[in-house]
Amino acid sequence: MDRGKLTRVALVALLSTAGALPAHAQDATAGDGASEDRDEIIVTANRREQNSQDVSGVVQALGADQLRQDGITELRQLQVAVPGLSIANQEGNVEIFIRGVGSANSTELGDPGAAPHLNGTYIPRPRGLGLMFYDLDRVEVNKGPQGTLYGRNALAGTLNIITAKPRLGEFGGYMQAEIANRSSYGAEGAINVPLGDTFALRAAGYYINRDYGFKNVSTGAPASGLKPAGLEENYAGRLSLLWEPSDRLSVSIVGDYGKETGTGYPGANIFSAVAASGLRPDKLNLKHVVYRGLQGDMENELWGVQGKINYDFGSFGAELTGSYRSVDFYQVNAASDGIDYPGRDLAAVQYDNYSGNFWQTKSKSQVYEARIFANDDQRFRWNLGGFYFNEDQAVGYLALSDRGYCCYSATEFTMPDVKGKSYAFYADGTFDVADRLRILGGIRYTDEKKSRYGIGGDWALTLGGEDFACCFATRIGTEGFRPALLDRPSFDVSNITTPQGMAQFLIEGVKTPGLRDTLIGQIGAIANGTNPNGTCIDRPDIDNGFVNCPAGANGGFSYANFKIPGQQIGRSKFNFVDWRAGIEFDLSDDNMLYAKVSTGHKSGGFNDSFNGSAIPETFSPEKLLVYEIGSRNSFDVFGRPAIFNLTGFYYDYSNQVFQDLTCIGRAAPDPATPNVPGNCNSYSLVNRNIGASRIYGAEAEMRFKLPGNFGLDLNLAYLDTKITEGTVADSRAQDYGAGGNSPLISLVGNRLPLASKMNISARLSQWFDAGPGRLDWQALLNYRSSYYLSQFNEDDIVFLDGTRQAAPAAGFPDRQKGYATLNLGIGYTIDNFRLEAWANNFLDEEVSQKALVGSSLNIRFLNDARSYGLRVRVNF
Repeated sequence: MDRGKLTRVALVALLSTAGALPAHAQDATAGDGASEDRDEIIVTANRREQNSQDVSGVVQALGADQLRQDGITELRQLQVAVPGLSIANQEGNVEIFIRGVGSANSTELGDPGAAPHLNGTYIPRPRGLGLMFYDLDRVEVNKGPQGTLYGRNALAGTLNIITAKPRLGEFGGYMQAEIANRSSYGAEGAINVPLGDTFALRAAGYYINRDYGFKNVSTGAPASGLKPAGLEENYAGRLSLLWEPSDRLSVSIVGDYGKETGTGYPGANIFSAVAASGLRPDKLNLKHVVYRGLQGDMENELWGVQGKINYDFGSFGAELTGSYRSVDFYQVNAASDGIDYPGRDLAAVQYDNYSGNFWQTKSKSQVYEARIFANDDQRFRWNLGGFYFNEDQAVGYLALSDRGYCCYSATEFTMPDVKGKSYAFYADGTFDVADRLRILGGIRYTDEKKSRYGIGGDWALTLGGEDFACCFATRIGTEGFRPALLDRPSFDVSNITTPQGMAQFLIEGVKTPGLRDTLIGQIGAIANGTNPNGTCIDRPDIDNGFVNCPAGANGGFSYANFKIPGQQIGRSKFNFVDWRAGIEFDLSDDNMLYAKVSTGHKSGGFNDSFNGSAIPETFSPEKLLVYEIGSRNSFDVFGRPAIFNLTGFYYDYSNQVFQDLTCIGRAAPDPATPNVPGNCNSYSLVNRNIGASRIYGAEAEMRFKLPGNFGLDLNLAYLDTKITEGTVADSRAQDYGAGGNSPLISLVGNRLPLASKMNISARLSQWFDAGPGRLDWQALLNYRSSYYLSQFNEDDIVFLDGTRQAAPAAGFPDRQKGYATLNLGIGYTIDNFRLEAWANNFLDEEVSQKALVGSSLNIRFLNDARSYGLRVRVNF
């Protein structure tokens, strides 16, 4: 153990009380919150509990009480307190980026780029991760690749949610209730019960009903009665057990259950609004959405069990962990016709349009790890371990085009059998060369494979009218519709070649027909063989205004052509090695210098496959090589302890995956020019290892305890990112008049998405005695400079014919301007009773946290609007 450790522990314990609650205001059974008696900032970045000042790297930890005072009550809000962190939620997929590195591909095709953990155990599918955000001990964000100790997909870093543990020999707990604006309310509580001297259990529960502030501005019936996206009603429970029969043996089990319900995660397509109005997004109200058709609906049920056995053999210890998690997610996207904008005639919107998207994900995963390690009093503190991961998924996605005039009705990707397996072995250690000099190093080997089976592609119906006129539309998805997705009777399309078989396959994709759907009525006779031309239905809403049923077709169409999804079979297999090496040197008991180099990988995956296409079946793992230097320092200011930490880093990001628009179907060549390929008639987004980037920057952390019981915490991050390789098809310029082709665009010189150059978090707090109790307040200010939301960086669009258009004028503004958010809180504590008032996003900044960009598509996923409320908490 280095001689500076005990000194730094004492200093941190004093520092972190600055502006915090007094000791009697804390829940003695919940969290690592600030108190005058107990508040070391403990982290597990090196797979053992350490004071944060002893870690050579950047890890930020927030205790339960600090999170609550900061107004951080759900996962996405963490980014206001942790510079360089970005968290967005797209259709339930939690996407985490750290220092500009992450992944938006968290479907079955890929994996997250920043590894989420619960109590140190890897979570492969972070859907519903926010449901675990209650009765916490702390949350740790570990920045930079953690490939050696944390393994797969810790490319950008890790986010570890650590729940409150049972405490032996203590009975206690807390109850908490809150009310907030927009008719939101919630409750939380926990109880710790000792069962003898060696056994304890802790039960915790959580409930929230909230509204993220979106508004339905539709004027036509029945769309005006639709509930907007962003309404949530969630509840969860957790039971934790701890058995310590001796000082050497510890056994813990944690089981949890949660359920999210509501109208779905909110997003807004701003494409038509910015193209028509000429206004940038910051001049529009992005939460005023024109809803129509489908009512948004979401249900996510998840549960899991974790177990850990730890035994101390004296000079070393052993640990065995296991986890099983289940996720069952279903969402109907709230359908919309974009957002409102000045001059828009809302009365002219076609509200009777049920085009929309359906999502389904089921995941069952197992994670096991065995580890032996030297105890902290050893000169050589080492870790040896093995890791095993297994996941079975079933996923479904259906995008409907109601009123699909001529030919196109839907796109479906449904995979009933998706498997992923990974195993790894690792060794890591820190060796005391001298009293103040240490070296560290580690290596990890990972082997993984994935496979999937299912269907993917378009539903297309071309139904001819009189004199073979083209063509009748199909209504699908109207009131009461429910797709089959994973409930299809069969996913084998390899032998479906006849119109009868194709018609039957499309009908099997419908679990419950919509009230005014025409699909089954139009093609049912083809599927059952009673009429090869189907049944012609001539209604004003499906005949294009000029198509009539043909005479002499026995009540059917003049022709009926179909296209159905193709077979999807994907496999990938990879192995890679991660390593790290570094040095730590104590200039004094209070000052440490360090330097290290480390690597990280994000898992590879596979692409959608299409017959005859040149799409690569797999894409390879991405890799980071990072150089880092820094110092961690404790000193006195105004006779009080303070902390100043500084880190600089350089990233070499290689084999980077960019999404590219690729042809998946071509027409037959012209006989006159047989060597010239025919025009492309369909495209797909494909993941390719065609990119590279470099990133460099610096982070500074300062914590001060000031006179008058004031506390000041500052965290600053500077980041410079640059793409150095990568040319892709510009999906913004897709030209359907040219068969859907797109021009190529070079990304070289662009910044990585979501990477602000400057990000600052400042917390000012104070406490003082007032009457029989104590009053405390704090303000958390976060500033982020501008960033881009996609890889295109708002570059001009150069179309196939050579014409050029500015991205905003074409409907693709891509830059989120810099902004500041402010969270405020004030609380009064008397004994075990506490009353708090809080305001989040007090300045009511409307911020785009993620974008989906494509042809006529610019969907924004936004932050929460201003919220404020009251909270009552009783500890016992």
